[in-house]
Amino acid sequence: MPWSMYDAKGQRKYLTRDELQSFIKLTRCYPPEIEIFCLIVAYTGCRISEALALEQSNIDFHQQCIVIKCLKKRDKVMFRSVPVKRSIISKLRHGLEKGQLPPERLFPWCRMTGYRRICEVMQAAGIRGSYATPKGLRHAFGVNAVQSGVPLNMVQRWLGHADIKTTAIYTHATGHEERNLAKRMWHGV
Repeated sequence: MPWSMYDAKGQRKYLTRDELQSFIKLTRCYPPEIEIFCLIVAYTGCRISEALALEQSNIDFHQQCIVIKCLKKRDKVMFRSVPVKRSIISKLRHGLEKGQLPPERLFPWCRMTGYRRICEVMQAAGIRGSYATPKGLRHAFGVNAVQSGVPLNMVQRWLGHADIKTTAIYTHATGHEERNLAKRMWHGV
């Protein structure tokens, strides 16, 4: 089956905007290191292993962005810079100043621990389904960016995709605009 926004059973692979907002809102109920980890994955669309590899030196406080080492490119070292909300940068700064985050590896966990942290927040937020995972957050980032009018080449760069065709898959998600077009089409029929 070619890669798509839906699995073999026709279930979507991404969180909706409402689900994403519920997830983000609930992160406030968790310790700072879990909250910040979840927010970074949600607001950058990075892979879980990329988030776990972040260090203080990867945070550009002045430009308000996170510089992510692309771990998918095994043969060469590549970095991408993803702008984030000022509140994320403030939480990172505060966490580092208060010693809640170590300066070396911000999240000194194994991959499975990072995965569980995100899934715990999803569960608590009432988000169920195959998309209630870190990968679902990555896909939600891509879908949200495309549906918000971010140019596809920027989404490609922020997600670290080598091929624009991979990024173009996010245009296949059903969004608010598509539903409005369908309503107009059926109006009066």
